[in-house]
Amino acid sequence: MATDWDDYQEEAAALFRVMGLDAATNATVQGVRTTHDVDVVVKSRHAGFEVTWLVECKHWKTPVSKLHVLALREIVADTGSDRGILLCEAGFQSGAIEAANLTNVQVTSLENVRSTAGTDISAMRLRELYDRAESCRARYWDIPKASRIEQGLRHDVGEWGYSGARDMETCGELITRAFRGVYPFAPDSLQALVAFGKDRLFKSAEEVIETVEPLVEELEKKLDAVAPRADTKRLAQSELER
Repeated sequence: MATDWDDYQEEAAALFRVMGLDAATNATVQGVRTTHDVDVVVKSRHAGFEVTWLVECKHWKTPVSKLHVLALREIVADTGSDRGILLCEAGFQSGAIEAANLTNVQVTSLENVRSTAGTDISAMRLRELYDRAESCRARYWDIPKASRIEQGLRHDVGEWGYSGARDMETCGELITRAFRGVYPFAPDSLQALVAFGKDRLFKSAEEVIETVEPLVEELEKKLDAVAPRADTKRLAQSELER
């Protein structure tokens, strides 16, 4: 348990990082009218869009009043952030709760975030990974087979090596099974059996995310490396045709 305000905000930031989000303490955020000092700024990406939460940490012994909710609402609006979160273990006055209702400011405690937010964050990250994997799939199959072999996106027939298609199928199966929310589960596709063996069990969404994300990142990097080369070739061909 945090002993002072600094510990409390660091504890909050650490919790969001454990959830796989970026969290910075004592941050300055630029608004339309002015800059704002914020205890913790949390960022993530969802479906290709950056999501920003502003978190204010009140390490108080008394409940937070309505004025602090209204102040955070103004900061969220001025900075164009997606959500504001007020954390206080001592609770909130009734006026503060009413002021937060039906707005993009949430009043809660760090303990409550620990117990309830993990599932929501994991679902968001799984959806993000699904969207990224689908984007990779479209880009991958848009590249001719010969180019995929040349650029290391797949091995040649009769050889064994990296295969973007195999990784995409593995990611797709794991994410689909994770969406069902039934744990533990064992993957049953040939691609997953080759990658993990027949005894591998996935026991949580977090474990699926930890497995899938590096596969998606590797394929994204390989695809990103191919695109500039293709552009360069088109530019060179264009110069020759002039």
